[in-house]
Amino acid sequence: MIVKRQPLNWAERLYLPAVWNGFKITFRHLLRRKVTMQYPEERWVVPEGYRGAPYLVRDQDGNTKCVSCQLCEFVCPPKAIKITPPGPEGVPADRLNAEKMPREFEINMLRCIFCGFCQEVCPEEAIFLMRDWSHVGSNRAEMIYNKEKLLTLGGMHQDKIQKWKHKLEEAKAQDMFPVKQ
Repeated sequence: MIVKRQPLNWAERLYLPAVWNGFKITFRHLLRRKVTMQYPEERWVVPEGYRGAPYLVRDQDGNTKCVSCQLCEFVCPPKAIKITPPGPEGVPADRLNAEKMPREFEINMLRCIFCGFCQEVCPEEAIFLMRDWSHVGSNRAEMIYNKEKLLTLGGMHQDKIQKWKHKLEEAKAQDMFPVKQ
């Protein structure tokens, strides 16, 4: 297919209209407010409704709230979450009715798209999206957050209903635990 090109007229051959239009755009931008941010000194203000990175949280007693149900792993669109359930050793005695505690819990922050599905699907409210946006690592391995790092960054979440504590007290009242001597 041959494309027919129109020949340039006298003004277009001088390129002055194009240069003049370029100067108009330049002067228009010179008069506008600057949007450049001096990063270390100036910080971005996180807007309301921002979905940040997912982190694990602890309850008031310092226990991990995750019971390794793996719903967050199944619902994650980019498959950024990896949970290794516990082996045959099972659940610690102080966490009655906790189905299983995760042996390993990893979130690959390079793959995470910060969609918030993991927070929505978590039945134990063990995952929360925090309002941070600066994730820095010098290599790929540093951007895979393990359980300890996620718990450290997530902090402690105050539960209004402490179901594990109530279940443990009920079990102790019914003498379900043998007394260790």
